[in-house]
Amino acid sequence: MPKLIKGNAIVDDNWQLIGAEDEIPQGRVLMPLARWLALDDERRLGGDTAPWLDSDQEFADALPELLKAGLIAVNFPTFMDGRGFSIAEILRQQHGYRGELRAIGYLIQDQLFFLKRCGFDAFQLREGTDLKAALASLQPFSVTYQTSADTDRPLFRRRT
Repeated sequence: MPKLIKGNAIVDDNWQLIGAEDEIPQGRVLMPLARWLALDDERRLGGDTAPWLDSDQEFADALPELLKAGLIAVNFPTFMDGRGFSIAEILRQQHGYRGELRAIGYLIQDQLFFLKRCGFDAFQLREGTDLKAALASLQPFSVTYQTSADTDRPLFRRRT
């Protein structure tokens, strides 16, 4: 079973990622947003299906349904595409999404700390990635100054 980083641990990934044309298998399934929206309400919100967004995808019209999902994945087609960072900030900070927000696709270890700061709490890294080193990269700094999705108060407000 594949592994992913979720929270501050390496865990088994029990979700299968499928494309727009793939047959829907048994079990927990991540699928493109349009396909997820086409499911009936019971199947869509039952907890065994979840949407994934491409970084260039418009999703404003789907926000009411997206915010009900227990998991939303954002696909990074290349490590140079930063639009997924904005998607996380929009979902977490502007719309209060509280479910799992997972980064998938072409991610590199150097981005994980910043992805976490934007609101991602799970990371599906490419096969062959050293997950222990990647997990350690989530905590490169002992203190952050600014507020973000993972810190609601600036440093000067955290002093006792």
